[in-house]
Amino acid sequence: MKVVIGDVVLPGDYCDEISTVGAKSKVVIGPGLRKETDHVFVTKPGVLRKRNPNTFWVDSYQKRYVPSKGENVIGVVVQKAGDIFRVDVGGSCTAALSYLSFEGATKKNRPEVQIGDVVYAKMLVASKDMEPELVCVDSHGKKGRLGVLTDGFVFKCSLNLIRKILNPNCPLLDSIKNEWPFELAAGMNGRIWIKANTMRETIAVGNAILGAEYLSNEEIKSICTNIATILAGHIS
Repeated sequence: MKVVIGDVVLPGDYCDEISTVGAKSKVVIGPGLRKETDHVFVTKPGVLRKRNPNTFWVDSYQKRYVPSKGENVIGVVVQKAGDIFRVDVGGSCTAALSYLSFEGATKKNRPEVQIGDVVYAKMLVASKDMEPELVCVDSHGKKGRLGVLTDGFVFKCSLNLIRKILNPNCPLLDSIKNEWPFELAAGMNGRIWIKANTMRETIAVGNAILGAEYLSNEEIKSICTNIATILAGHIS
């Protein structure tokens, strides 16, 4: 079935607009789409979206994570196997993380990573025919914000909520940081890590994020203000 931007789509539908644009300029195909021969087909149900100039994806409610190259994810180390760490990222299988994939790591200077540690990593290899592979450095060998996440609190949410809070137009994170200082790492695999000054503030930030999934921008600002008022009342 032929569809256009903004339509509700199902697996097997195709969009001529993406194929036409791709013949003239570079196109970025995001989650939910796959190119085969001359057509771009839909692979999961949702709403077909476009961001200028030529980025297309399917916006859908999804909890199971399908690894995609270049995405930042939050995983839990579940096994050490020689020089490789096995990391649970919520996919159908664990991802491999080499001990050399950390900044400054050598055979003599191995990173301090233990089973049960939470890591923030980038998906280097992701294919339906290959095992997912993670790295904790960028293209320049620097860790940046990647690596082992210490302390804090990790919780799961839908992939749709992750995309929503990372949208520059979403006021959620700005509204929360005006109330409490905190650190946050959002993984595209539906996991969020938060570290605030106290456990009470950490839980409040987590509740504000989870409660914002189906709210408008104005409702998000209101709920953040209400939580701040309640929290201040308990502290006083």
